[in-house]
Amino acid sequence: MKERIMTGWTYTRGLYLLMGLVIIVQAFMAKQWMGVAFGGYFASMGLFAFGCASGSCFGATRNANVSQKPLDDTIDVDYEEVKTK
Repeated sequence: MKERIMTGWTYTRGLYLLMGLVIIVQAFMAKQWMGVAFGGYFASMGLFAFGCASGSCFGATRNANVSQKPLDDTIDVDYEEVKTK
């Protein structure tokens, strides 16, 4: 857990943490307790690097080893017409 908090910091992750803290302070001052929870969610995303703050918003394709065929590798297909009675 300590390694996850201390390493891998990006601008996006820092922004999530900073904006989460700003939302928490503003909501606390206005006594809007749902806002505190909302800000806590964003601050924890930045602090613990999960969700979009970790850079994995678009699924697990970031670390996947996907082999792709070159676009010019085409296969010719022969078709046979089948007639019904």
